[in-house]
Amino acid sequence: MKALELIRVLKTKLSEEIYTYDYNRETNKLRLTYKEIGKGIDISIPPILAKYETKKDQAIEEVVYTIHHTFLAMEKEKAGEIDPASSVYPVIRSTSFPLKSNEGNKFITKDHTAETRIYYAIDLGSTYRLLDEKMLAAWNIRETEIRERALFQVRNLETNYKKDVVADNTFYFFNNNDGYDASRMLNESLLRDMKKIIVGDMTVSVPHQDVMIIGDIRNETGYDVLAQMTMHFFTVGTVPITSLSFIYENGDLEPIFIMAKNRVTKENEDK
Repeated sequence: MKALELIRVLKTKLSEEIYTYDYNRETNKLRLTYKEIGKGIDISIPPILAKYETKKDQAIEEVVYTIHHTFLAMEKEKAGEIDPASSVYPVIRSTSFPLKSNEGNKFITKDHTAETRIYYAIDLGSTYRLLDEKMLAAWNIRETEIRERALFQVRNLETNYKKDVVADNTFYFFNNNDGYDASRMLNESLLRDMKKIIVGDMTVSVPHQDVMIIGDIRNETGYDVLAQMTMHFFTVGTVPITSLSFIYENGDLEPIFIMAKNRVTKENEDK
């Protein structure tokens, strides 16, 4: 599928009567504007085409779903229907993720690791809205209060996981599809509890927002499997975060590179 083909398909699902399409060939980005509220979002075309190669129509349906609910959140915000007392959660993003909204408002963020940054979102049921300074000012709420609420909420998320064993290495998959799977890496009590059952090296991976993988790596093969696994999830994820994994030691997360010949190097030692 080519860019123009993808846009034609999107137009059949997101009508031009409701949305304005503006495709920039140079940047390969599509600007989609919701006419009713006069707001738009920028959509990068290449990642969608890459996902289409493996997920076919499902990749397009995921994009349509995300677009629809993103504009729904904007519509609720404009109508004053977003309640600041609603649940607030932390959201993990890559450090390359924008620091400002399309309107130029600075998001509420907190430094996390060399690969990840924490954003904060208000839950809207089927979607969420990233919080920015303008919203907090309108609600007269401090950033410290938002952060405290978010950490409390993430500790209350379900901690169900599925387990898989490959060449004596155990992998635990947290995939609840609630939008906050990667956020679970901020649940310190969960990480400490998992550490108690880990025999080898404990790794934590958040390749995209809808999965967290905790690894019990007991041999060199385990690191090879982990590298292939995280890269796959990073490639197919709706909101990719990082293909790197982290070693969890003494309550700290250290990014690691999985090198040739199964060698593992901490990022800060590599610099």
